[in-house]
Amino acid sequence: MSSLERMLSLLDVFTPAAPVWSVDDLIRYSGSPPSTCYRYLKVLCGAGFLARVANGSYVLGPRILELDRTIRLCDPVYVAGTSIAQHLTDSLGYSTLLCILFSDSVMCVQQARSRDAPPQLFNRGQRRPLIAGASAKAILAHLPLHQLRSIYAKNRKDIASGGLGSDWEHFKRALKQIRSDGYCMTVGEYNPGVMSIATGLFNRDGEVLGSLAMVAWAENSDITAFRTLTPEVVRAGQEISARIAATENMMDLPARAIG
Repeated sequence: MSSLERMLSLLDVFTPAAPVWSVDDLIRYSGSPPSTCYRYLKVLCGAGFLARVANGSYVLGPRILELDRTIRLCDPVYVAGTSIAQHLTDSLGYSTLLCILFSDSVMCVQQARSRDAPPQLFNRGQRRPLIAGASAKAILAHLPLHQLRSIYAKNRKDIASGGLGSDWEHFKRALKQIRSDGYCMTVGEYNPGVMSIATGLFNRDGEVLGSLAMVAWAENSDITAFRTLTPEVVRAGQEISARIAATENMMDLPARAIG
């Protein structure tokens, strides 16, 4: 790991469960000499990614909020999809999610919660594996072949256990079926009791950017009735993709690489 990678990895330790870190704990985590860790902290604080608080501890800094604002103003999936996802929730009564591809995972960029939203509902800023759940598979199915080969090589066992095929050919066929259907539906695949219908979101060149998913708590919903709403999800996804394609000066470039 390079020095720059070690410095940036310090940001990874800040989580909702552990939002404040002391200098001593950061030094132990980094595995670097104290002088080096202090230098990392000085740079991260100077850039606004960390902030020093009482008793010499550190928290995430305000620059991250500034960058988040920029993303909310510029991300094509967030900008084009937020109002449509909210309307879908308001009209159908189920929670909706907007997700994007991030490295070898799927990340939620916006959610519209229904009154009886699943307690484990995917939230903005959370990541999940790219090979489990409808919101992930709706993206996975539309990735270029070279990216799929890389994903399959790294996740062969998980792909088989997740029902996407016991070998490369079956994996390709499973994804082809999702592309043909135009959507993916899963029940309890990532979280027990949560069912979801998702469809891909695309830029003007037909490259996948993310997915729109409608999510329900199986305890409160009938699976058959929920499935009948698939056309509504697909139409909403097509409307979001059309908005992305029609918006001038929108940076609607697909994720370049996996891993």
